[in-house]
Amino acid sequence: MDEITGHIERITFQNPDNGWTVARLQEPRKQELTTVVGTMTSVQVGETVRCQGTWKNDTNFGFQFIVQEYKVEQPATIYGIQKYLGSGMIKGIGKHFAEQIVEKYGLKTLDVIEETPHLLMEDVDGIGPKRLEKIKSCWVEQKAIREVMVFLQGYGISPTYAQKVFKTYGEESIEVIKENPYQLARDIWGIGFKTADQTAQKMGIKKDSEIRIDAGVEYALNELANNGHTCFPVDKFLEKAHELLEVDSKLISDRLEFIQEEERIMIAPLQIEEQMTACVWLQVFHICEQGIGKEINRLQNTESELRSVESNKAIQYAEEKLSIQLASNQKLAVANSLSEKIHIITGGPGTGKSTITKVILQILGALTKEVLLAAPTGRAAKRMAEITKREAKTIHSLLEFDFSINGFRRNRDNALECELIIVDEASMIDTVLMYNLLKAIPDSARVIFVGDIDQLPSVGAGNVLMDLIDSDRIPVTKLTEIFRQAAHSKIITNAHKINAGQFPDISNDKAGDFFFIEEEDTQKMGELIADLVQNRLPKAYKFDSIKDIQVLSPMNRSIIGNRNLNQILQKKLNPSYEPLIKAGRTFHDRDKVMQIQNNYDKDVFNGDVGRIEKIDRSEQIVWVDFDNRRIEYDFADLDQLVLAYSCSIHKYQGSECPCVIVPIHTSHYMMLYRNLVYTGITRGKKMVIMVGSKKALYMSVKNDKVAKRFTGLKEVLKSLG
Repeated sequence: MDEITGHIERITFQNPDNGWTVARLQEPRKQELTTVVGTMTSVQVGETVRCQGTWKNDTNFGFQFIVQEYKVEQPATIYGIQKYLGSGMIKGIGKHFAEQIVEKYGLKTLDVIEETPHLLMEDVDGIGPKRLEKIKSCWVEQKAIREVMVFLQGYGISPTYAQKVFKTYGEESIEVIKENPYQLARDIWGIGFKTADQTAQKMGIKKDSEIRIDAGVEYALNELANNGHTCFPVDKFLEKAHELLEVDSKLISDRLEFIQEEERIMIAPLQIEEQMTACVWLQVFHICEQGIGKEINRLQNTESELRSVESNKAIQYAEEKLSIQLASNQKLAVANSLSEKIHIITGGPGTGKSTITKVILQILGALTKEVLLAAPTGRAAKRMAEITKREAKTIHSLLEFDFSINGFRRNRDNALECELIIVDEASMIDTVLMYNLLKAIPDSARVIFVGDIDQLPSVGAGNVLMDLIDSDRIPVTKLTEIFRQAAHSKIITNAHKINAGQFPDISNDKAGDFFFIEEEDTQKMGELIADLVQNRLPKAYKFDSIKDIQVLSPMNRSIIGNRNLNQILQKKLNPSYEPLIKAGRTFHDRDKVMQIQNNYDKDVFNGDVGRIEKIDRSEQIVWVDFDNRRIEYDFADLDQLVLAYSCSIHKYQGSECPCVIVPIHTSHYMMLYRNLVYTGITRGKKMVIMVGSKKALYMSVKNDKVAKRFTGLKEVLKSLG
């Protein structure tokens, strides 16, 4: 094998899935940059690397060095040191200070920072006590992270995770991993069981060891929860666990009993399709489902402090005040909300859910000032506030998450102060969040859930709204009649047609709000979508390409999947000559981005969409604006963000955009469900454009099979009697 050394001048491409990297290397005493290609997930601009591999003359790209192994080293040249310090690797030193420091100390620069950092304050203008402390602490941290990085690399884990591991375990990082490498899968976002398992086996942990089986069981249950299940039939679970662990199912079954004794899981019988079946839960979901049942029971069996009103007179009063006329089904929804302690209102777009909410507030708002409005997402809460002209909060904000206790401050012992609470977009509430919400509602409060049961279920585990309705435990009003005004919108009429299993009206009318552009070629579909977003729609309808248009693709992979569409749209709408490449992702200033995991510390949640406001390489910070809230991300946390010019329908649930573009193609056959397409087109407020195949649209309309979610909540509620 050949060997070359140099510093990374720039990173041209990096695949976030496998770390495949194309970078430009500056070798000493060479004018031309060398192209290096290979799996180099951890490398950053400015770092000095020693690469082993082979040379290849590519017909398209010329000479390339194919990296088989690499090692990050301390830079040895003045230019390399300056590039390293100026890259933002050390907080407090950006390009400006890097030039000054290297000009002063030359090749001794790194020794000065290591041994006599106080000299920086004396010799370099602009470096004061605060900046010096930041440089010193970051230098020490980087050294420790480098040790963790080398250790992880030795066991096949990408050095990308070194900073996260160090932030989680501190100076004990290496000892913690040696003691139980499977903790990595549990504690470090992005490291799955398989990666931790490879590390464990390199450390000599046997395949049939108890620690491995226990970790595999919990991992498999967490993966099932990520797919929406709160529990799973034991016999089917053993098959999945056997496939993952490749050990005798009897060994796994024996460990299930032990893990249950430790109260990490629960095994209990559950009625599935009229047959009692042994099921297994992660303990948290079993506690939450049982808890939801108890809280529903408590709320239904206590009296409301709101004085009763005669519903017909109250409705007539509200109609006069709001200058509206309710349909009979809407009047029933209001009447039930005035009489029932807990009530569910469900219906599709245009059926008047928002109007009913305003009527209820008009009536009950005159009886009490203790009214709370909430929704699962920031966008949904904002829309609720705009419609009702009252304050509305996210459920997380309402419950006051406290990072210091890793839980909500509002609970049974510190209940919310309200006599009425209305929760919108209730189909999005998962099992854990519903339990925490119900716990915090006082005995005397009246509770109204509003949502569209035909939308996709929550991203988190459970199918809570559906289970509440199917249990027959809670009064439900279903709205079916479309308002006259809404009936003129083809978005709404087509949504209802799709929901009823009928093929939508895809004839195009220039004055309409729903369009279908037929295109079978996926390559041309991608080009067409980019042209619509960048040129045609802004020109014809004055839409802002980034703010007013949202592409919603059913899948992440493929030419018309979100990842590829994001790369295309980023280059078209927001090009940059100085991209930031972190965690295999490329970010530009002003990029549209989405948070992909709940982060209670930052108060941003899975599916929240924002814009990058500023990338500060010197401080290793990215500032993101989420609806006028400025959130700070350390470079190490950027794997929580993805580009959001195009995103999945599921992630965008609860949000709306003036114009929505939905690519639909037979290559998406795995995702062509009726409720997915229905949810996608109901995200568009003013315009919906579907691009693709009529056959794919037909397939999705006819496919009413909803992906099965195993949950125990319905049976818990039924058992309350």
